[in-house]
Amino acid sequence: MQENSINTEIAKEVLKEQRRGRRWGIFFKLLFFAYLTAILFFYGYENIGSGQFGDHKHTALIEINGVISADADANADIIISSLEKAYSNKNTAGIILRINSPGGSPVQAGYINDEINRLKGTYPDVPLYAVITDMCASGGYYIAVAADKIFADKASIIGSIGVIISGFGFVDAIDKLGIERRLLHSGEHKALMDPFTPLDYSEQSHMQGLVDEIHQQFISIVKEGRGDFLADDEEIFSGLVWSGKRSLELGLVDDLASTNQVARDFIGTEFIVNFTKRENYFDRFAKQVGASLFYNFNRLNTN
Repeated sequence: MQENSINTEIAKEVLKEQRRGRRWGIFFKLLFFAYLTAILFFYGYENIGSGQFGDHKHTALIEINGVISADADANADIIISSLEKAYSNKNTAGIILRINSPGGSPVQAGYINDEINRLKGTYPDVPLYAVITDMCASGGYYIAVAADKIFADKASIIGSIGVIISGFGFVDAIDKLGIERRLLHSGEHKALMDPFTPLDYSEQSHMQGLVDEIHQQFISIVKEGRGDFLADDEEIFSGLVWSGKRSLELGLVDDLASTNQVARDFIGTEFIVNFTKRENYFDRFAKQVGASLFYNFNRLNTN
């Protein structure tokens, strides 16, 4: 009798645990679907298009912040998508590219420059201006020269029209430490500029030629974009940087003005709509907790 009683109690506990598991299972499933619905709703809302809900003419703002790189926020895909969205909006009176960047990938900057020129041809009545805040150097300026006009603050840092490839050499260090370098490769120059082997001057010459070629491409883009505005001074292309005030004298910028001033005085409307494509809250939230929810969802389904 006592054994039957114990078995009965165990069975009751097992049933209670199963019911509890089912309740939690239902809870997590509902939570998961609510989470998914919220993501889809806000993603759709965000991608309807800024400025579509009114008939006010606006200045479209696109921000380029930080290093320009394929894996950074300032990458060609994001900037080009933002530009297309701004240009295609029927209420866009003009566009401002607000740039605060030390530069980055010449390829990414080149993609953006090319696309700006294409879109300017497609939408000739929509002016595009670049407004420099703290810095617009190297690849940032590569993008800026595609604008109809460039504006800056008197203390902005502008220029660095050059190309750099850098590295280190550890040949003496590994000799002193008694380290033997073991390197296998096929192709005479596959180990190009290897930091643990002595510098090959033919390879150095090749790489310098590559850097010079890209530099000439950069110079051509700047001259094409700025035309006769540039001062006749080859130091402009030396890699140096200048203040906004000095850049105005050199023809690197057209005037000194802020985003609001350009919107008001050149585009004609201070109503500014930010078209910069960004990772929204739910995208970030998905990265942080999405994996956890999927784990719990799948685990409960296996119980």
